[in-house]
Amino acid sequence: MTMSDPNEASASGLLHLLAWLSPGFPTGAFACSHGLEWAIEAGDIADEPSLLIWLEDVLRHGAGRTDAILLRHAHAAAGDPTRLGELAELAAATAPSRERRSETIDLGTAFAAAAAPWSPPDLPPAPPYPIALGALASAHGIDPDGLAAAHLQAFAANLISAAVRLVPLGQSAGLRVLAALEPAIREVAAATRAATLDDIGSAAFRSDLAAMRHETLYTRLFRT
Repeated sequence: MTMSDPNEASASGLLHLLAWLSPGFPTGAFACSHGLEWAIEAGDIADEPSLLIWLEDVLRHGAGRTDAILLRHAHAAAGDPTRLGELAELAAATAPSRERRSETIDLGTAFAAAAAPWSPPDLPPAPPYPIALGALASAHGIDPDGLAAAHLQAFAANLISAAVRLVPLGQSAGLRVLAALEPAIREVAAATRAATLDDIGSAAFRSDLAAMRHETLYTRLFRT
C-alpha cells in the first residue's frame, strides 16, 4: 500500500480529524458554553428535551450552519493567504457579540498553535476557528463533506458536555441528545455543500441574546 492509495489517504484524514476535534486537543473549547450557561440560568434549558431543541436550532439556524459555510470556503481557499484573510475578517464580523467573537478567535488561534506538528498552511493572524480548521484540513487533503459533518458533531458534543455539567444532566441523557442530533448534523453538512458566502445568516436570536447576556452573570463557570 502506498500513500497514493485512497484507502490510506482516507484513514490518514480520519486520524487527523480524530486528533484535531478531540476534546483533549488544546483549543480551550471545554471552557466555552456558547451562551448555554446563561440559557440554563434563565430556565430556557432545564432538561434533555429542551437541550435537544436548543442545540438543533443552533445547528440549523445559528453558528453551526454559519461556521460550516465558512469552514467549506476556507477549505477551498487554502493556499491563498489573501482569500483566507478576507474569510477571517468575515468570520469575525459574523459574531453577534463580544464573547462569540472572542470564542471563535481564541479557539482558532489556539488550534493553529496546537496544530504545529501537522505543518499548517499560512494563516491570517488570530484566525477564527472555522478558518483555521478548514485551511488545515484542505492542506491535508481531507474531504470537505466529512470535515463539515465532523466539525458539527464536535461542536454539538462540546455544548452537550457543558450542559451535562450545568443543568446538570446524566451522561446517558447527553449521549441520547447527541444521537438525536445526528440527522440535523447530516442535513446541515449537506445543505452547506453548495452555499455561497451570501447564504450566511442566522435566525437563532435567543442563542445570540444568551451570548450577549452571559457576561453579565454574577458567577460564571465558562468563558462564553
